[in-house]
Amino acid sequence: MTHDGLSDRFGLQHAASRAEGAPSAQVRRERLAALKALVLERREAFARAIDADFGARSAMETGLLEVTPLIRSLDHARAHLGRWMRDERRRVDLMFQPSRAWIRHEPLGVVGVIAPWNYPLLLALGPTVDALAAGNRVMIKPSELTPAFGALLEAAVAERFDPAVLNVVNGGVETAQAFSRLAFDHLVFTGSTRVGREVMRAAAENLTPVTLELGGKSPAVVAPDYPLDKAAQSISFGKFLNAGQTCIAPDYALVPAGQVQAFAEAVLDQARRAYPRLGDNPDYSGVISDRHRVRLREAVAAARAAGAVVLEHPDAAAEGGKIAPSLVLNPPTDGLLMQEEIFGPVLPVIGYETLDQALAFVAARPRPLALYGFTNQARTRDRILGAGLSGGVTLNGTMLHIAQNDLPFGGVGPSGLGAYHGHEGFKRFSHARAVYDVGPVNVFERLGPPWDGAAGRLARAALRFMVR
Repeated sequence: MTHDGLSDRFGLQHAASRAEGAPSAQVRRERLAALKALVLERREAFARAIDADFGARSAMETGLLEVTPLIRSLDHARAHLGRWMRDERRRVDLMFQPSRAWIRHEPLGVVGVIAPWNYPLLLALGPTVDALAAGNRVMIKPSELTPAFGALLEAAVAERFDPAVLNVVNGGVETAQAFSRLAFDHLVFTGSTRVGREVMRAAAENLTPVTLELGGKSPAVVAPDYPLDKAAQSISFGKFLNAGQTCIAPDYALVPAGQVQAFAEAVLDQARRAYPRLGDNPDYSGVISDRHRVRLREAVAAARAAGAVVLEHPDAAAEGGKIAPSLVLNPPTDGLLMQEEIFGPVLPVIGYETLDQALAFVAARPRPLALYGFTNQARTRDRILGAGLSGGVTLNGTMLHIAQNDLPFGGVGPSGLGAYHGHEGFKRFSHARAVYDVGPVNVFERLGPPWDGAAGRLARAALRFMVR
């Protein structure tokens, strides 16, 4: 799309948001209902398009990991919208009585959403649900790496929505860069930390507030008390879904030093059960591009050359456009596998001597988007939670915190800025507008000068009252 076309679409939404003001609860519910109907009507077509873009992506994974949470978030927003929109009464200091104060949650205006390729449906429409619930208008820029999906989403949205309310813009990197420079009232970006910095820099030119959902190296800490096979099952599930191309997938595992080999073999055994074969297996996702596949293979080769033990799925030779589930035991900490988010089906496993050593390892690194702790002991759980900040946490499992509509989702520091989902998303895309209604007697304004009479005496009494 040309820059002029982008500006025209943005201008249409911007003008409508200023002219029409905040939509009613009924209008918002109708928009959410239309979005739900769109997703349900096109869900099979979306799954086929995503499968084509990935080279292989199970329709079941798209249904469970994208369609289902999206529908549940739509239903959640529609059910709770009335309560979210109510004014919030606030207390008024005794000195300013009689009067009233409250907060109105009002739409910001136009929200831009720059979506990634790894979960193209959920991460394009997930923020859109919250933004529409808050009464905004939305423009979506899908990833250029999922062109079949992007074209389908653009056509589907155009059929059901007024472009002044919701529209989709497709294009390459230059279009994404121009998109991030538009004067949105809020901009949501999901992707890498490197690109997130560029988006934030572009948004700053317009003083556009941003929500950045990035990534980082999300650790899984297996405490000595937790059954190794149970931890291996959970971590294997979270790591190899979508071939590891999940921002909150476990990025590395910390296990007791004497159990590294056994744990890695247990994880790989779970992967073999889930995916008995790779190349022609429709249940095992492809890696999105040649560039990403080359990066992953080179990272594993570098770790092997540095002396790390690598365990691979037995069907690795038949992987084709896929990357085999792989475990890398005690890789060098200065290599790519431990310096960058992996974003693929490769799991480093690092042994520790004491739990304090493992937690210090986590705390010494940039704050991750997710933290996974495996323990049955309350005291150990609290030690893991206290090891350092992460965006979110799942205990004795992986990734499930993101599926809870009543929990915010977002990172901290290099893993992100801001959070959304459910009520937190409604508030994120709203302006909490302070309103103060002066009562029938405005006592405070009677304290003004001249100060040599009754007003002065009253003001001095008020000062004594306030500073006592």
